[in-house]
Amino acid sequence: MAKEGRESEAVVRFGVSMEEPLLKEFDWMLERQGHNNRSDALRSLIRGAILKFKQERDLTVEMAGAIVLVYKHDTTHLTPSLTALQHAYHHSIVSTMHIHLNHDRCLEVLVVRDQNAVLQRLLRSLQNMRGVEFAELVVSATSPEAADEPLSGH
Repeated sequence: MAKEGRESEAVVRFGVSMEEPLLKEFDWMLERQGHNNRSDALRSLIRGAILKFKQERDLTVEMAGAIVLVYKHDTTHLTPSLTALQHAYHHSIVSTMHIHLNHDRCLEVLVVRDQNAVLQRLLRSLQNMRGVEFAELVVSATSPEAADEPLSGH
């Protein structure tokens, strides 16, 4: 494998084999996402996959991101329950934004920062509330070092 210096990190070149129809779809996606080249896109996909893998396994790493939820605001007791839960997690929730999607549904974005385990508990609590139709956590490690480090013991 050839190595090429780039700033402080070496770049390793490697080959990837895939079926032509899959490559064409990949190129189509890259063009629409605005990636400069396949290498940039692969790096982005790999970083995302590693972060997701860590997120599922390393519950001690500090993460920052957002929880996006959509819910029916008129569901009995949902609004006070959401408020109470957000107060219970006030140390993890940095900011919130509330948007009225239509007469019945709201979108809320919670900007969060805490240990992964805490954010996962908050997410599960939101997902299990009656009236919440969608809740997803999108996060990144708070430091590049945490995102780049292999999982402990691996």
